Amino acid sequence: MTARPGPVDGRAVMVDRSRLPEPGPAKPFTFPLIEKSTLPNGLGLWTVTHAQVPVVSLMLLVRCGAAADPPGRDGLAATTADMLDEGSGDRSAIEVHEALARIGAQFDTDIGSDAIVVSTTVLSRFTDRALALLSDVVVRPALRESDFDRVRQLRLHRLTQLRDVPGAVADRAFLKLLYGDHPYGHAPIGSESALTAMTVDDVRTFHASAIRPSAATLIAVGDCAHGEIARIASDAFADWSTGSASLSGERSGDEGRAFERSAESRALPRSPRLALVPRAKAPQSELRIGHVTVARDTPDYHALVVANMILGGQFVSRINLNLREDKGFTYGARTAFEFRRLPSPFVLQVSVQTTATAEAIHEAIGEIADIRGPRPVTPEELALGTAALTRGYARSFETADQIARAVMQLALYDLPDDYFVTFVPSIERVTCDEVSRVMTRHVDPARLLTLIVGDPDAAGANLARLDLGDPQILLPETF
Repeated sequence: MTARPGPVDGRAVMVDRSRLPEPGPAKPFTFPLIEKSTLPNGLGLWTVTHAQVPVVSLMLLVRCGAAADPPGRDGLAATTADMLDEGSGDRSAIEVHEALARIGAQFDTDIGSDAIVVSTTVLSRFTDRALALLSDVVVRPALRESDFDRVRQLRLHRLTQLRDVPGAVADRAFLKLLYGDHPYGHAPIGSESALTAMTVDDVRTFHASAIRPSAATLIAVGDCAHGEIARIASDAFADWSTGSASLSGERSGDEGRAFERSAESRALPRSPRLALVPRAKAPQSELRIGHVTVARDTPDYHALVVANMILGGQFVSRINLNLREDKGFTYGARTAFEFRRLPSPFVLQVSVQTTATAEAIHEAIGEIADIRGPRPVTPEELALGTAALTRGYARSFETADQIARAVMQLALYDLPDDYFVTFVPSIERVTCDEVSRVMTRHVDPARLLTLIVGDPDAAGANLARLDLGDPQILLPETF
């Protein structure tokens, strides 16, 4: 016999369906405990126990990226990183990858201006074998000349391909114009001339002197315990010692101060600059607009992140709504503070119709100027920007790999352990006035570099009206 439902008080279930329900309060976010120690050879060890699934994510962070490339050897750090899994000891590259396949793993190598990162994720029962293989490829790579010749040729082919990608051309030229001969002035991939001149001895010297345990941190996150990882890593990396000389970004003394001053001196050009990389008959112009600003450790970091989200960091940003939705010049436009350990680029990126080049530049620079005060951020814009950064924030830390990458940021940028716990409250404290203040302090429309990769005849028709000066012409072989 089925019980019949009793009468329902209609007043208790009345819902105003004309309004969206208000979101409930966010749950407090906690970041897992990081345990730290230093191995006898100086290698840092950071671990997080995250045992939801039986996997471990391993990352070896070496604070030595493309900025450590010696003069005339642009791309050396990246080439060295590419060579790491091309064999180790007596094993060939095929044998290394077969050993990885037997434990269901592969090594991923990432390189930026400030660091090289070698990473893998394995079932926790294979942690010891994965660490042994990681040690082999990082500490004892074969660095054979035949492998070097092949890797170099592949990278040269890639550079040739990138010549036909306007966005890649713009990115490389923009860095060169912003930083000149500063170590940040080239992309990690390097240049044809530097790669052609490079030898396997350059790679061997760089590996011996720059990839050092004292400049590295081993990160392990997942179904693991700190003591267990410390024991395995101590054995695996026992014969890794500090090189005789340092080429890494961890400069000290007079060299370090000169390195930092060199970056800071790029921050404030005296006047706006205009540069052009000619691409005859290009249907679109690839634009980069920006200048060098502040490093990742700026106290204005959170306010700048919010400001960028409002200006050009999301679909409903001012830049995108103007150039895409209102003007119809592009499929999308964005801005970013590309934070690094030293003074870093602020850049606007967009590809526009060639005939709209001058007007798009005018509108973009106008938006950058307006957010500083002439058209201040509204409470509605602030709410949208803040929500974009904070809603679903905890989903960025669900897997072992995600947590490991977060820990890597703490190690690379010397951030406090509670950084991710305080991120959302710090973002939510940013005010409209603070957005105007930090943009006024750190971004100057009168000192922007504007780069065009496009057809000089079609794109340049109305450039003179922008008062940016005569364009500096760059040929692709010069950067």
